[in-house]
Amino acid sequence: MSAPDPGEQALLVVIDPVARRVDGESVRIARDVLRGGAATKICLPEGPEEVERALARRGRRRPVVIGDDRALLHVVTVLHRRRELADVPVSAVPVGPLPAVSLARTLGVPLGPVAAARAVLDGMERPLDLLVDDSGGVVLGGLWIPGAGDGPGGGTDAPAGPAGAAGPNGSAEASEGGAGAVDPAGAGSGPGCATAEGVPGGSGEGHQPWWSPAARTARSALTLLTGPAAAGRVPLPGCTRLRIEADGELVTDLDRPVTRVSLTTADGGLAELAVHTHEAGHPLRSRARRVTVSGPAFRYRADNVLSGPVRRRTWTAAPGGWRLTLPRDA
Repeated sequence: MSAPDPGEQALLVVIDPVARRVDGESVRIARDVLRGGAATKICLPEGPEEVERALARRGRRRPVVIGDDRALLHVVTVLHRRRELADVPVSAVPVGPLPAVSLARTLGVPLGPVAAARAVLDGMERPLDLLVDDSGGVVLGGLWIPGAGDGPGGGTDAPAGPAGAAGPNGSAEASEGGAGAVDPAGAGSGPGCATAEGVPGGSGEGHQPWWSPAARTARSALTLLTGPAAAGRVPLPGCTRLRIEADGELVTDLDRPVTRVSLTTADGGLAELAVHTHEAGHPLRSRARRVTVSGPAFRYRADNVLSGPVRRRTWTAAPGGWRLTLPRDA
């Protein structure tokens, strides 16, 4: 790990619009602390294009995200797609209710605005592993693919690794699409998968933008990878038949139904895969650099974000793929 050079403390501070509305006082405190310790350029985006434009024009400034996990993920994804993520240390000041910042907390970022801002100024850059998918997405914590067995009140074992509590923004709405609910009877029934039409906005398109407060509120019941399912949770439609390969070796095929799949980073620059099947009393575990899942259209949950449906996705472990500024004693 390395400490930022105090003589080169130039920051691009990206303040998420939802954070400004949800907790303007914490935003103001963090901004003032950062201004007191470094040359700062403040970015107040109203949409993703403005974030991308600011990052493209940042020069030598280090990006700092003031906002929730989704704002942090967006900045990391933009830097990855610009092929700059491995070379640009990222800092974060979490703002929002705990479920919305649980990923940042698990990564080691302080939750208080003063402590987090001081870590940005005085902390150490720590290289962290991540997962990269073949569509250009990144996973900082972990992901899981729910199966037909994940019904209301059923257990939802998490991938081990960076994880936390529920939801990206801490409110109590139940479904991806807001008030609409997934029909439990149609979720994962039969040998294949629930169709995309079984989910509000099921085509994977037409969702409200990530920066919309209403869109975040509607997604708040999504669990961040760990902990038992909440009572009465509406299940996500999931595939029960998937073909899964780890570094080209077949783990399970379409003729062997699965109830749940999880994937996280692991030691040694690898990804850890756990496949729960109907017949086995314990998950099939393996470690690999690359994992491919294919089959009927399926959805997956990664770092609080529901994605899909897709028919094939490959995730590759990227050891030390990004750097996060953390307190020196973290």
